[in-house]
Amino acid sequence: MSVFSHVDFDHHEQVVYGHDKASGLKAIIAIHDTTLGPALGGCRMWRYATDDEALRDVLRLSRGMTYKSALARLPLGGGKAVIIGDPHSGKSEALFQAMGDFVDSLGGRYITAADSGTGVAEMQMMAERTRHVAGAGQREAFDGGVRNGDPSPSTAYGVFLGLQVAVKHRLGRDDLKGLKVAVQGLGQVGFSLARQLKGAGAELWVTDIVEANVRRAVEQLGATAVGQNDIYGLDVDVFAPCAMGAIINPHTLEALRAPVIAGAANNQLADAQLAEELQRKGCLYAPDYAINAGGIIDVCYERTGGSAAELKAHVEGIAATLEEIFRRSQVEGATTTAIADRMAQERLQGGR
Repeated sequence: MSVFSHVDFDHHEQVVYGHDKASGLKAIIAIHDTTLGPALGGCRMWRYATDDEALRDVLRLSRGMTYKSALARLPLGGGKAVIIGDPHSGKSEALFQAMGDFVDSLGGRYITAADSGTGVAEMQMMAERTRHVAGAGQREAFDGGVRNGDPSPSTAYGVFLGLQVAVKHRLGRDDLKGLKVAVQGLGQVGFSLARQLKGAGAELWVTDIVEANVRRAVEQLGATAVGQNDIYGLDVDVFAPCAMGAIINPHTLEALRAPVIAGAANNQLADAQLAEELQRKGCLYAPDYAINAGGIIDVCYERTGGSAAELKAHVEGIAATLEEIFRRSQVEGATTTAIADRMAQERLQGGR
């Protein structure tokens, strides 16, 4: 299939394929828009069933990064990288060094960072070959300590704040005590979000493809474990998707009962038109690229040298952005995704 005729091609500036025979690297980098600055987005490693599946993912994710940075008022454009491979058994130093060379070949138009299937260790290997990588060093944390370059704490914090805003707007609640939340995915972001929800008094139902993650949530947070397919139909107040994308689809939408969807996963809607179905069901959807922007804010501050206090204040601005999205959606009768897209486009046009 031609990239230009692909259903998810959205006037991308550049789509590049990279291959290294020696290491086995097969990767795609998509640069969507650099109006506001160089394209920054994570490097995902996943067992894609087909090359077209990988292409679709990188095209959708890179567009989301453009809008995410625009909504977060960052001097960055949108891009993404995907590596086709098993993140559990397919990693090697040679592979990530080759990926570093691939990123470097773009001359700074694309800056990479950690994503699903990659982390600080992989960013450090890539940083041996390119300076166009974020999240490979250490920085001051919110609490005054020092942590590695992992941006997931900022992502989780922003999602937690956004979830609070959504709950207040849809349910009229100022606190989360006794709130019933279903968390799908308990990786670094999902577990951190669950811990914050527990600290605020919420009751948790959780699932994950990794059984050890579920056990940890049950043992440490008192969560109730449920099956992967059962998480959708629970009678809860909030569904928080924190795993892979496209989990809101015609099948799961039929089962969903939560009046609020607010989570960390990217590209949660399998199809943009599903936003209208959610609105008709009376479900308030927090657009993913608005609520999960904490990570991109974090890596931006790592590169610019901003303080932990400045970073925290910027992440907390996610709440105000969502408040505006929800307010405009209610006033104009448009879906939250339509409003979020419009706000991002307004900021992109203002940056030209």
